[in-house]
Amino acid sequence: MKKKVTKAIFPVAGLGTRFLPATKSVPKEIMTLVDRPLVQYAIDEARAAGIKDFIFVTSRGKGALEDYFDLAPQLEQELRRKGKDDLLQLLKSTNMDSGQIAYVRQHKPLGLGHAVWCARHLIANEPFAVILPDDVIAADKPCLSQMVEAFEETQGNIVAAMEVPDVQASSYGVLDIKEDMGRIVSTKGMVEKPKLGEAPSNLAVIGRYILTPTVLKMLNKKRTGAGGEIQLTDAIADARDAGEEVYGYRFDGQRYDCGSKSGFLQATVAFALAREDLRDDLRAFLSDIMYSEKAAQ
Repeated sequence: MKKKVTKAIFPVAGLGTRFLPATKSVPKEIMTLVDRPLVQYAIDEARAAGIKDFIFVTSRGKGALEDYFDLAPQLEQELRRKGKDDLLQLLKSTNMDSGQIAYVRQHKPLGLGHAVWCARHLIANEPFAVILPDDVIAADKPCLSQMVEAFEETQGNIVAAMEVPDVQASSYGVLDIKEDMGRIVSTKGMVEKPKLGEAPSNLAVIGRYILTPTVLKMLNKKRTGAGGEIQLTDAIADARDAGEEVYGYRFDGQRYDCGSKSGFLQATVAFALAREDLRDDLRAFLSDIMYSEKAAQ
């Protein structure tokens, strides 16, 4: 019987130091991209893919993140009283049903693999997704939905992958390709943050995964890798070495690295330009800026 993916882990324990001082009091994951926090994009993508159980791996200082998904009775009552039904429906779309969302703590920043391992008791013996909210992907069909369809076909570990320039490969986990089948590639392994010139390919792993319970077993070893951290890509590679298939999936869509300031700004402009209510004013503003810069030169 083919197994379905109904659970997703969201590692959100990071301190967001690249966005200080804002993240001194505001978790990075609820910083707004246009008018929705980053984590809402991740949740919406997971829901569209059929995810029913949402597991957040958090740390101290993430209370605002937990509050975001809670009910806001006073605000809802005020919107209802004023007849602002459109805003009321928008607000309700952010709520999570009781029992649908769970939080576990990662007490020490020991790496992405360790963050996933912290949620092991909520996964049991079934496949699961991992979504990194920092990676925002604009796509007609959500990236995770594409991957779920691929998983239904392969029933193996799947990582979202995109081609990157050689000089950027050292910032990613990189696939060692066995067979390139177009949209899907089978792999011989994965290399985390290879040195310049040592990457086995230019196909890099980004923040979407569908994994089997074997990966959790490999994480039980708590083996440290690049940067002295417990790397998720190492555990996936270990699962591959143990006989499980690991596939890379070339997704349709544009990925924005919202873990960096430049990526966050690029995403803000791109998502705003995609909005009918914002497009014209923003396009005119950007045109004026570009004209002023050219005139100054």
